[in-house]
Amino acid sequence: MKVLHVVTGLAAGGAERQLHLLLRHLPERHRCEVAVLTNPGSVAAALRADGFTVHDLAMRGNRDLAVLPRLTRLIRDGGHQLVHTHLYRAGLYGRLAARLAGVRTVVATEHSLHPGVIEGRPAGRGVRALYLAAERLGTVTVAVSGQVAATLDDWGVPAHRVRLLPNGIDADRYLLPAAVRPSVRASLGLPGHAFVVGAVGRLVPGKQFAVLVDALAEMCGRPGPRDPWLLLVGAGPQREALAARAARLGVADRVRFTGERDDVPELLAAMDVLAAPSVEETFGLTVLEGLAAGLPVRYTACPALDGLGPGAAPGARRLPADAGAYARSLDDLRAAPPGPRLPQPPAVRHYDIARIAEGLAELYDGLDPAPAGRRPAPLRA
Repeated sequence: MKVLHVVTGLAAGGAERQLHLLLRHLPERHRCEVAVLTNPGSVAAALRADGFTVHDLAMRGNRDLAVLPRLTRLIRDGGHQLVHTHLYRAGLYGRLAARLAGVRTVVATEHSLHPGVIEGRPAGRGVRALYLAAERLGTVTVAVSGQVAATLDDWGVPAHRVRLLPNGIDADRYLLPAAVRPSVRASLGLPGHAFVVGAVGRLVPGKQFAVLVDALAEMCGRPGPRDPWLLLVGAGPQREALAARAARLGVADRVRFTGERDDVPELLAAMDVLAAPSVEETFGLTVLEGLAAGLPVRYTACPALDGLGPGAAPGARRLPADAGAYARSLDDLRAAPPGPRLPQPPAVRHYDIARIAEGLAELYDGLDPAPAGRRPAPLRA
């Protein structure tokens, strides 16, 4: 089966990295290409390096309707039998383009949806109405967690059109030798004996990274066996505000910004703990990555761990999104002598990417798309 994945952008965000990981593990019976509407970043380069075809549609803005005929031609002329969209804008344009091209089998994965928020932006009545209109043009909507499935239900998406298929993780990729740690720290300008608090994600207000800057300032004001540092992995519009906040609190020299990176496992090896104070997570992939790397994790929201039981992730602890709570918990970890990495907990293996990818392949197989050359008549614009 020939599948076209349509995604809004391919910067190094959670949904984009998840798409790359899925494509690497999907069975060969599904031949996949990718169409990116805008911003083909580091994930596009990584996909091409792995041999995948990535089509850049050069969309200039949310209302650049000229992208619709380009995407329609790509689907029709490429002989694609199934279209799979990722993220809100790609879901709108991708579903419609598939119908215009005569492809009636359309899957959409919903990566980031909350009751009143979609992908970090408020979802008012108009946004929801447009979302539901586009959803009716598809076949199945995939929810990455029970929380997303519940929100889809609240929005009015019929339950029989929703499938629950969580994100996955390549656990073995995070099992790095101990020798990696000092070299990565040196490359980032981090002292070898520092206590490094790490965070991974887009630098946007919803990730609450300001909580960690404030917690760092509290920690620096208290004595401890190791000096605390903060390593922020990711890019985004809040970088300048976070840097200014660190300078105002007198801890600018203890914060490292890496920018967008595609070597997250190596960067995790440089950390002593992963902190995730976001309250708006729909899955919590970063938490699983920290656990896979053998780190203790302090987090505020992680639907991936909800319902798995207390033994699924013994190294993880939930905290309120409060600087004082994070500072106290991190200080407890700082007081302990450095030890070996923790073993990967059951939660990590539960979300093994090979199993998740096979589940997606089985979903594709069960949808029975029309063979190339025997598609229904195209929908008229």
